[in-house]
Amino acid sequence: MSSLFLQLYALLMRCAQPLLRRKLARRALAEPGYSQAVPERWGHYTQPPEASSELVWVHAVSLGETRTAGILLGEWRAQVPGLRVLLTHGTATGREQGLTLLQPGDVQVWQPWDSRAAVDRFLTHFKPRLGVLLETEVWPNLMAAAQAQGLPVALVNARMSPKSLASALRLAWLARPAYGALAAVYPQTEADGRRLAQLGAPVAGVLGNLKFDARPDDFQQALARNWRTRLEQPVLMLASSREGEEIEFLRQWQALKLEAQPATALKRVLIVPRHPQRFDEVAQLVRAQGLTVSRRSLWAGAPADDPAAMQADVWLGDSLGEMALYYTLSDIALLGGSFQALGGQNLIEPAACACPVVMGPHTFNFAEAALAAESAGAAFRVKDMQAGLSRALALFNEPAALEQAKSAALAFGASHGGAAERTVQALNQLAAVPRA
Repeated sequence: MSSLFLQLYALLMRCAQPLLRRKLARRALAEPGYSQAVPERWGHYTQPPEASSELVWVHAVSLGETRTAGILLGEWRAQVPGLRVLLTHGTATGREQGLTLLQPGDVQVWQPWDSRAAVDRFLTHFKPRLGVLLETEVWPNLMAAAQAQGLPVALVNARMSPKSLASALRLAWLARPAYGALAAVYPQTEADGRRLAQLGAPVAGVLGNLKFDARPDDFQQALARNWRTRLEQPVLMLASSREGEEIEFLRQWQALKLEAQPATALKRVLIVPRHPQRFDEVAQLVRAQGLTVSRRSLWAGAPADDPAAMQADVWLGDSLGEMALYYTLSDIALLGGSFQALGGQNLIEPAACACPVVMGPHTFNFAEAALAAESAGAAFRVKDMQAGLSRALALFNEPAALEQAKSAALAFGASHGGAAERTVQALNQLAAVPRA
């Protein structure tokens, strides 16, 4: 990988460091987590250097990947007691969630900026014996350094959409060496594997999607069921919503209410934004529409015991790590990210909570899972937010069809498990191979 192109890329990444520092400073104004341990981004650490290669490095860039890492690590620790983990992230939400995965002996730091100096310091300081990247995070300098040090790096739960493949092929001079330096790639689906192979990735086996092995939090589900028994109406959620989706959802809901259709007797809706830094923004947006809002973070107990919550037009799910609570509380969820050209969010999590989803036209991040869920009757495809809201409200008027969709969702989630066990077995074999 010591090509002229890589050298030019390395120079560009070194020159871009001041821009990254300014970006981090700006983001820290809204998310203070970005101001923490900033020197780690450049390979400078407060932890003492590792004396031996004991750590297994797992990189989970953001919140979604970190939750998936939790599934993987739960199975890995069961198979390999005493496993020591070096956990890295790129976002503040990922790092915060990652704290819940740490055990004594583990280390958590930021992903190093993809300059050769930073990644060399990172790998030399921690001496991992195996690298594991979640889903999509393949960086040219990082892979060049790992290859130079003989560190095997695997890409697990790997996915590659047609759009991402087209982008990578436009930079094939950079992408092909990076993907080719991986020791093994374990894609979610056969289609992902074919696309990754076009980039020279060593596809070693299609092992499925780790997200199917997620188990909803029992306490959250029990709490949500208790709350449900005290509500007199069904619950409709806009789940993991992205910018632009909330306003369209509220406008369409209000328009349907004005039509005085029987299906629109829904007194309130639940909105759970994808990114926590937008909680305040969404609350203000709701009020700007002339609606009242009640925030989950202010509930002392069940919403039925909170007069303000029961009188509000919108419930705002402004908490982290409670998606099982929200999905179990809801009868139907509109899938965020699918009503804008953003590729959709995880639809496996609601299935595990017996919550069917209505999804918009954009689900390229989860294309195969979306198609399978639709075929199983666990999800419904619509062309836009108006059609999505109408489809969800129509299901509320068809109790038998709604119950059938809930059962289909639960069965769909339960039928695709086993990826975590298969992935850990593959990683254990890879870790046992002597380093070059």
